[in-house]
Amino acid sequence: MTLTEFRYIVALAQEGNFSRAAERCAVSQPSLSVAIARLEEELGVLLFERGKGFVSPTAVGLRVVEQARLALHEAERVRQIALQGRNQLDGPLRLGVIHTIGPYLLPRLITSLKRVAPDMPLAIEENMTANLAEMLTRNEVDVVIIALPFDMPGVVTRPLYDEAFKVVVPKGHSWEGKATISPEEVAGDEILLLKAGNCFRDQVLGACPQVSSPDTDIRLGHSIGTIRCMVASGLGVSVLPDGALTHPYSSDLISVIPFSEPQPSRRVALAWRIGFVRPKAIDALLAAVKGLQLEAYRLLL
Repeated sequence: MTLTEFRYIVALAQEGNFSRAAERCAVSQPSLSVAIARLEEELGVLLFERGKGFVSPTAVGLRVVEQARLALHEAERVRQIALQGRNQLDGPLRLGVIHTIGPYLLPRLITSLKRVAPDMPLAIEENMTANLAEMLTRNEVDVVIIALPFDMPGVVTRPLYDEAFKVVVPKGHSWEGKATISPEEVAGDEILLLKAGNCFRDQVLGACPQVSSPDTDIRLGHSIGTIRCMVASGLGVSVLPDGALTHPYSSDLISVIPFSEPQPSRRVALAWRIGFVRPKAIDALLAAVKGLQLEAYRLLL
């Protein structure tokens, strides 16, 4: 059975006449009659009662015609979806982003993306890098924003910007007067870090090797926002990404100290599957990032 045959029986049920049904379907009457007879033979039932001067659906024919009408409606929906798919900037884009980037980048990124692709809203998944990698592999997200390195087979990465790390201390801390601080100096005090499993924690430990010293008292926080509040309350010092310390995330209760050169930093990148069917959506995201006012970052685009 075919959609064409479904159109024929729907038209015949509505018109009640072979000639009018054939005219409506833009085919000859013999072609329509033969097609309907072939469908009846395939199904093993008569769909229409034929008499002198009338054609009427049988009881089972009424049910088949109704189902054929539904099938034609769904087929049209498939066609409309496919037509929409021709515009790669029309429809949601599933974006994954790590916790230490999402709250600070997304508000500005969404505003910038609205100017570039107004009909492409973001369906956002905020998660850890390992989880986002699995979701990207399983086609549960289309593209992710992560910190490099991010090596996965079948995945393309594109660097977006570099973000410097800064030392944050509570007001009145003994380090407050320092113009800069070296990574080796970040030790011995109460250090606030993200919990294990977060890539930013690993980057801080890599940049400041003394933090993992047995003499360092490490306290843990669930998020950058929590750590920032813990520093403001005087619980300890920490190392945070620059984007989490600019307005509106700055605080009068915190002093920010830059690292001495070369400053530790992280490289933020976009990652997506090779063969992703909406490359123009990737281009739109890149253009949106390029259009941001990211004074705290060094754009690589």
